[in-house]
Amino acid sequence: MSKEHHYHSRVTWTGAGDEGTKNYKSYTRNYDIDMEGKAKILGSSDPNFRGDPARHNPEDILVGATSACHMLWYLHLCAVNGIVVTEYTDAAEGIMDEGGEGEGGHFTKIILRPSITITAESDAEKAMSLHHVANEKCFIANSLKCPVEHEATITKE
Repeated sequence: MSKEHHYHSRVTWTGAGDEGTKNYKSYTRNYDIDMEGKAKILGSSDPNFRGDPARHNPEDILVGATSACHMLWYLHLCAVNGIVVTEYTDAAEGIMDEGGEGEGGHFTKIILRPSITITAESDAEKAMSLHHVANEKCFIANSLKCPVEHEATITKE
């Protein structure tokens, strides 16, 4: 039996200025994302699309969410399979094709590059294989149209 979970956020555009969307350059792309009881996320569009480079953009957030979801599943799978992870970092990359004139863009792939440290007693081969399982379980990866690839490195303490 499946369970249904609901997530809520409020996005508020903060970039209307004095003229709103009078023309393409009259407004900023800044917005806030609020989730009750959590820190506000300051967002904008990608700087390539007139966004503020100091703020998070939807593309960065998607890549980060994919990486975080994979990591959380991976850590869970390691814990239940006797793999002791002591460090985990990921240099994730999303590749987006903007499309042709008048077309919408899309991500062609997301590459996760986790660098993981496990204890000397842990099974490195098993630890590596769990990335495939984590990808199958990851809620975000399962929601994407593009593939999520893994280029993991595992080091023993």
